[in-house]
Amino acid sequence: MRLSACLLASCLALFSLSASAEMVSDLYQVREAVTSQQPDERNAALGKALETLLLRLTGDRKALQNPALAGVRQDPQQLVSRFSYEGDKLVVDFDPLTTENKLREAGLPQWGSNRPAILTWWLNSTAEGSSLLGDAQEAAAPLRQAAQHRGLPLRLPLADLSEQMVATPENLGATQADALQPISERYAADALLAVQAHEDGGQWQAQWRLWLADSREQGTAQAADLNALSDAVMLAVSERLAPRFVVKPGSASAMTVEVQGANLARYAELERLLEPFAARLQQVNGDRMTWQVNASAEQLRAQLGLAGLQEVPADAAPLDASAQPGSTAAPTPAPAPSNLLRFSW
Repeated sequence: MRLSACLLASCLALFSLSASAEMVSDLYQVREAVTSQQPDERNAALGKALETLLLRLTGDRKALQNPALAGVRQDPQQLVSRFSYEGDKLVVDFDPLTTENKLREAGLPQWGSNRPAILTWWLNSTAEGSSLLGDAQEAAAPLRQAAQHRGLPLRLPLADLSEQMVATPENLGATQADALQPISERYAADALLAVQAHEDGGQWQAQWRLWLADSREQGTAQAADLNALSDAVMLAVSERLAPRFVVKPGSASAMTVEVQGANLARYAELERLLEPFAARLQQVNGDRMTWQVNASAEQLRAQLGLAGLQEVPADAAPLDASAQPGSTAAPTPAPAPSNLLRFSW
């Protein structure tokens, strides 16, 4: 039975979906600490906010030094749509379109707003004992602020008794996330981040491990307090993730994406994942959907991997879910075009 795109769209509101990757709605808003509202300090904070934004968008600490950005480096307000003060913070809203155009002109890669949701198991250890950060805890505020500052979608566990029993130093420090995986499934995150933080001689230190799909990253961080330590860890995680998702100007092209095993709920997830690539649904045939996008093959693989899709050879014959056992085999397909990628759930 063939299902049209119009029917999919009209019925979409009837279905709920536990999505994985998340849109970072405040990606272009940066908060920087200030001690006054004097022009000199405001200008310094605007420059720092610009640096923070470019690091979010490119994953490159040297991005601001690009010669093509000399003008905005001298006058960041070229990219600012508005700014205001909230307590001891300068809140800067950058204009997305103007910013993206400037980065494109400078030849810098960009990471879109659709990013992997990171479930973070963070264990603080002091002389008084250990505590697991939970979603409703006030102690989690520094970590939430750090994740927002670095443009990362953060999820935290409930930190109930059952989770505290599993989130031990041994399990958080393990090479594989086998012990954490079962209790993490309820949160439907894309990546797992395990952090062990401890205070030593007035300094905070952390060891962290990150798992995303089939990749694993790890590192260490240290800072004077938990606020700075949270930011250091989130910055390091952002810099490790960015190379998987950034797209260099000119690397995107017209691509056809075919997905096997789709249904109405998965249509919603696909639409969300492919939205950054100006995706257009071309055809629905049984449980097979065909999309037209403007992207690079590398970014499509990384993005669709967030939803657990597996790439299949582009020249493989598409599966026909309606075919009856014992029916005549389909003829050998013609060679697939070079701009076709096929995936399957």
